[in-house]
Order: sequence, then C-alpha cells, then structure tokens
Amino acid sequence: MYISHGDSCPIGVFDSGIGGLSVLKEIHQLLPHENLIYVGDSAHAPYGDRSAKYVRERSQAISDFLLDQGVKAIVVACNTATAEAATQLRETMDVPVIGLEPAVKPAAQLSKNGIIGVLATQRTIDSERLLGLTERYAKDKKVLAQACPGLVEQVEACELNNPETNKLLKKYIEPLLEQGADALILGCTHYPFLLPAIRKIVGSDIEILETGKPVAEQLKRILIQNDLEVGIKSGDNKTSEDKTGGNKKSTLTFYNSSNDKQHHNAMKKLWHKPIEINLLPKLD
Repeated sequence: MYISHGDSCPIGVFDSGIGGLSVLKEIHQLLPHENLIYVGDSAHAPYGDRSAKYVRERSQAISDFLLDQGVKAIVVACNTATAEAATQLRETMDVPVIGLEPAVKPAAQLSKNGIIGVLATQRTIDSERLLGLTERYAKDKKVLAQACPGLVEQVEACELNNPETNKLLKKYIEPLLEQGADALILGCTHYPFLLPAIRKIVGSDIEILETGKPVAEQLKRILIQNDLEVGIKSGDNKTSEDKTGGNKKSTLTFYNSSNDKQHHNAMKKLWHKPIEINLLPKLD
C-alpha cells in the first residue's frame, strides 16, 4: 500500500537525457489530464557509459528530487537506469515505480524467422534484465544484441539525420540485417527519435519495436489499481493547449541538469511545442 497522494499530484518521469521525451509523449497522449514533471539528466548522459553504482546513485538522487516535488508515481524512462536501479527504487520509494522493459516478448512473437536484433547501450546489453527477458521469452530465438556508442550523443545534439548519425546507424544495423534479423528492438529511449533514419536503412518489412506506448499503458493500469488516476469530469476531454505544451487541465514541467543551450534547444525541438526548461538543482 502506497502513501496517500491526491490524484492531482504529478507523475515524475526521468531519463539520462532527453530520450525519455519519447516516453513522455506517449504518457501525455494516453493520460492528457495528468500533471507531469520531466527530468532530463543531460549533464551526465549517457548512463550506458557509467558504472552500475553511479547509475543507481544518480537514479536515487533524481527520484528523491521528484518525491520532494510531490509526485504520486515515478517512471524510469531509461533502459539502463531501469536495469540497474529500478529494484532499488521500488525498495526506497513510497510511490509506484514503473520501469522500461525491452520489447523482447513482442519481438519474439512477431519475428518470422526467429532472428531478433537489439539496439541498446552496452550496459543495457550486459544487464541481467535483458538476459532474463531473453531466457524467458526468446530462448528458442537468435537474439543479436548490438551496442550503439555515439547514438545517444547524436540525439542529445538533435542530430537526427545528418551524415554522422546515418553512418553510425548503418554500422550498427546492417550487420544485423545481414544475419537475417526481421525484428528490431530499440532498447534505448533516445532511439525512437531516429526512427525515420532507421526505417530508411531497414526498409518496410522489418518490425521495429519501442517501449513508450507499453510503458504509458502500464502506468495507467498502476494508477487505476492504486486509485491514483486523475478524476475526469464530464467535458474535461475538450481541452485547449497552453504555452506549456500541455492543456488547461494539466501541467507539464521540464527540468534538465545541463544548462547548455544546445540541450535545451534539443528538448524544445523534440517536444515540438513551446516549453520552458528549468535547471535541475544540484543533487547530492
């Protein structure tokens, strides 16, 4: 049983950088009446290059900050942070903690030839979580895990379709295709922003799976189970957007640990609506 939080309390969402905006968009679309707080930790991205201890400590510090803001649930919109820190956060937080799960199960179901490609950070690939999912859902499949150094940095710089990004994508994806992969899992929340460029490489016959929508659906289920969903009155679905990028019935608050204008501009560009970005206070 979680502590009592009013249903109007916000939901906290965090990622190692701006990639988690791909998850935030799905949450906002499915739950437009929910107040949301997003923390992008761009000053410390990517988590995939950090030690497990660092990721756990940083995830704890950000979650503590979100709890101080009065959130009623926390979404860990980062595969690496989920793999390394979700269990600890569920033990230390008195609100529901929702993590990401690489789409191994649906990929195994959709693959026709049993060969699945996974694009992720090295730490996610090395995680017990991915290994466990593979053992559970794709034991009889061939799972090709490909680490993708440099892609997170390209998204953080909002370089989504330049020659360097395309060169990296071809380097990581073409060997998977050559080995026969017919399903491709995007195992990092930054990667959905590269979907148009990825689709040009793989063509139309390859299944591409990401986790934003399933996470939003899981969040909704947990809110309902714990009586935490915002109460919607008749007519509330007729809302108009305001300058925060949300609507008059909800608020969206954005933080980033980086004060670099490049990161802020990238967040604004990827959100596609005018937003104000607050500098995340220094966390001990």
